[in-house]
Amino acid sequence: QSKARRALWLLIVAGCLAIVVWQICSRFIYYFSWPTTTAVVVQYVENIKFPAVTFCNLNRFQTHAVSNLKVIFLIWNIVSAILQKFAMEDKYSQELNDFLLGNQNFSIKEFTRKNGFYLNSSTLIECDFFGKPCYPQDFEHVFTEYGNCFTFNHNDLSARRVSLSGRGLHLLFDVQQDKFTDEPALGYTDAGITFVIHSPQELPRFDGLGLLTPVGMHAQVAIRQLKSIIQEYPWGECKPDIKLQYHKIYSTNGCLLECKARYIQDWCGCLPFILPGNGTECDLLKFYKCVYPAVYDIEIKGLCTVGTHNSTCPAPCEETDYPTTVTYSSFGGEKAIKYFSTKLKKSPEYIR
Repeated sequence: QSKARRALWLLIVAGCLAIVVWQICSRFIYYFSWPTTTAVVVQYVENIKFPAVTFCNLNRFQTHAVSNLKVIFLIWNIVSAILQKFAMEDKYSQELNDFLLGNQNFSIKEFTRKNGFYLNSSTLIECDFFGKPCYPQDFEHVFTEYGNCFTFNHNDLSARRVSLSGRGLHLLFDVQQDKFTDEPALGYTDAGITFVIHSPQELPRFDGLGLLTPVGMHAQVAIRQLKSIIQEYPWGECKPDIKLQYHKIYSTNGCLLECKARYIQDWCGCLPFILPGNGTECDLLKFYKCVYPAVYDIEIKGLCTVGTHNSTCPAPCEETDYPTTVTYSSFGGEKAIKYFSTKLKKSPEYIR
């Protein structure tokens, strides 16, 4: 009886010990798997900050300025290759090289600013925000792959809030197709306005995010604000200690631009004006001979990467996106056509 009792207690103790060891091991394994819990909280707020909206004309240059200078389109594509992927065909190389050798003091920055799309009372026909008029001077100029672009509600303006749907920003553009053009041979065949919605503290990013409004169309855009908070590593992929030198808040796009700027400045000894930073501005010959190959090298070798915590530019710890829904209708009924025809002193065909 005594032996049987001892054996029973031994089995019980051994079983309990095995369960304890198993539980401890499983808890350690679970802890080091870095589990996460996703919480989705829907908050109904009385008003939210209105985002920034950047607009560009799909036809980038004034016709009279480029009628005898087709190479301008190639030059701008090389400059903006920093922001988007662009491959130049060999048939254009000699023409471009001849121009660069003969015009080493030519400034594509000043040429574009002077002869690109402009925003004034002739191109911005109507503008109101929350029922109040707005003007061309309320927009800030910015260079993108589309040349001259203009941002409403940029970071220098006081925060603008909206509390009701349908009470946002209303704009009417005259893209002046007869005065602006682009190069169909390079794939630019559209006419209208392209725009992107972004945080006022971030630079506009058109690559894959731009929306289009063709001429003769009325676009209505419904905007939602989506704020994501990402856990730091090892639970998530963000690194809260990363700061950018030339941007107030961290974003992967801003980080990529600064990363490219550092590499290009080290390799070429100059800084493209389209990138953030302080340094000697790259001339056209350096753009073609050094900056353009450097951008290609950065892409091929993966020197500026995005995503995981150990990449050059990991995911931000907090990110605000603006998912959009766009609907279109033909612009102007008969009365509206007559009204704008009289107001702008243009033919009904032009208004359409």
